[in-house]
Amino acid sequence: MATPKKCEIVLLRHAHSTANLKGILAGRDNTVGLSPRGEAEAQHVAQVLGQRKFDAIYVSDLKRCKQTIAPLLKTTGARSVVSKEIIEMDYGTWSGKPLSKLSKMALWADIQSRPSTVRFPSGESFAEMTLRANQAVLEMAKGKSRILIVSHGDVIKSIVAYHLGLPLDNFQRIAIDPASLTTISYAPSHLISLNNIEHLQKNSASPKSTQRDAHSLGGGAGRI
Repeated sequence: MATPKKCEIVLLRHAHSTANLKGILAGRDNTVGLSPRGEAEAQHVAQVLGQRKFDAIYVSDLKRCKQTIAPLLKTTGARSVVSKEIIEMDYGTWSGKPLSKLSKMALWADIQSRPSTVRFPSGESFAEMTLRANQAVLEMAKGKSRILIVSHGDVIKSIVAYHLGLPLDNFQRIAIDPASLTTISYAPSHLISLNNIEHLQKNSASPKSTQRDAHSLGGGAGRI
């Protein structure tokens, strides 16, 4: 049997959004775009990724992801493929609500410690999200040397957990900041880099504090 072609999977979380700025769980709200900080981050992402060649670029079908990758597409002339399989998790009735209020709800404890058991009211379960996202990524990687995937915090965390062989209940231990880059070599799976924000720390687009947004849902707003 032929050895599968090794693929470098680069995972980019969308840049800082207006929902991140307000501390709101955006979910699939397609009116949410980038904040001024996020717009600057997208430019710096384009600078660092413009030096690499990708066989394909896959983007979540939400405004904030498309805005994040727009500077790279403009400067390189590359084209992207919209994928609904890597779209943000459907948080149901939790979408659009302040994280400060959601963190006081009874379901929050299970979200942090037993996410594999959680389904959001009128929404998706973590198990469903991780299944559809990881199945899609494995298909995207077939026959390619390097791909870029532009997605969301919880989705990327679930992809990293899968390739590390971590149970879904441990995926909240992974931090994925806005506009961060995570690289996985597949197959077999090896984590090359996680939550890399060096391209942001070299400029004023993103804060340099090590203090982090404490809300572990939706990926949070990153360093504050």
